[in-house]
Parts: sequence; structure tokens; C-alpha cells
Amino acid sequence: MASAPQSLPLFYNSLEPLSSEQHGNFRIRPSNGAPFLATQHAIPLTVDEFPMAQRNLPIVFSQGDDGVPLALMGLNEGVNVFIDEKGQLREPYTYVPAYIRRYPYLLARLRPEAEELTLCFDPSSETIGAFDEGEPLFADGAPTEVTKNILEFNQQFEEAGARTAAFMNELRELDLLMDGEVTIQPDGADKPFVYSGFRMVNEEKLNELRGDQLRKMTQSGLLPLIYAHLFSLSVMREIFTRQMQLGLMPAPQLVA
Repeated sequence: MASAPQSLPLFYNSLEPLSSEQHGNFRIRPSNGAPFLATQHAIPLTVDEFPMAQRNLPIVFSQGDDGVPLALMGLNEGVNVFIDEKGQLREPYTYVPAYIRRYPYLLARLRPEAEELTLCFDPSSETIGAFDEGEPLFADGAPTEVTKNILEFNQQFEEAGARTAAFMNELRELDLLMDGEVTIQPDGADKPFVYSGFRMVNEEKLNELRGDQLRKMTQSGLLPLIYAHLFSLSVMREIFTRQMQLGLMPAPQLVA
């Protein structure tokens, strides 16, 4: 059996290619929660999700030449104000990033030279296995509708990932990203809390762009995405307040 890639993304403990030969009797069952999320404060996000995510979650960008969009679920490492210690949503209508919803599945190249992506899963997940209950992944050696839907979701995620990479390249080419910093002064505090360690769009540079550049950005859909990011930054103060209410006292440190 082919082995999965050695470099594992966030949340994944290992990866195994899904196969009717090896996993013909596997089923999936609903998750009772995701406790590992309780200590995750920053989740990768695709540009397709910006309009929905910006209502609940601040959208920032990670540092480095290969920075990606991140949805903040807390302002401090180890803090998630939307997920409790049992891995349950504190509020049912909170937007959950697709990166979380696709787990424990993932499309991956089994070998660096491979052109095709293979549907894999994390065998350490309690939602997939040779259970007596749950939805079967295969029937008579063929994928069930459940498996086809999982594959389709992961394919859509990969396509959104490609659009996100193109978005990030445009931001870099236009030199619109800068180091971000947010200062919050709560009532009664002697000193403000300063959060940094992320990147954001420089509004001054955005406003200085030529008219033809702005028209091109509007037509490509880049400009609305930038404003979704900028509008979302005001939600940081709401996240701060949530941390205070939950007794998760924030400290001035990196948020991403």
C-alpha cells in the first residue's frame, strides 16, 4: 500500500490513503466533539469563506513569504473562545472554517512526482473505522454517496485553495501587506493590550492605487475580499471581550 506524505498539516496525526481494498468495511459516524480545537486560536481560511467568516471571525494573514489567510478564534495561543473544552461550539451559529469541516479527510499527493491527488484520512480520528454503526464508505467495492460527497467537498476545498494562493500572490505583487498591530484598552486596565505577529492590508497603500488598478481588482473580485478582511478586524475587540468573560485573561502576545 502506498504511504501518505510525511509532512502533516494542522490537526492531522497521520495520513492513510482511503481504499476499498483496505477499508471496504469502514464506516463513518458523527463526532461528539473536537477537543483538539479548544486550544487552536488560528485556523487557515480560503478566500471563498471571507464573506461568511468576517461576521464572526477576524481575518488576518500569517507572516512569511508563503503567508496564508487565518481566521482567529482567539487572540492568544491556546485560546479558542468559540469552542469549549469538550470540543463543542459555544454558540450553534458560529461560522466553522472549511479547514475544520474537512477533517479527518485530505486530498494529498502520495509521491512528490504524482500528478493526481488521492483522498486520504487520519486513522487516529474516532469518526472513521470498522464500526458496527454509521454510514458505510463502500458498497460492493464501490464508493457510496457518502464517500463521493466527501471527495467532492475536498475537491472544492482544493480549488478554493488555488484561488486563495492567487489572491495572496496579487496582494504581494501590489505590495499591500504590512505588519499588523491591534491595541485594546479595556476599562480599568493600567496598560493597553497590544497584539501583533500577523499581517494585514495597508489601507494607505490601497487608497493610493491607480484607478486602472482598482478597476482590475474590482473585476477580479480582489477588492471585495480585501474589504471583507478589513471589516473583520473590528471583531478582534469582540474576541477580546469574550476572552475576558470566559476568564481566559488575555496577555499582550502574538495572535498569529
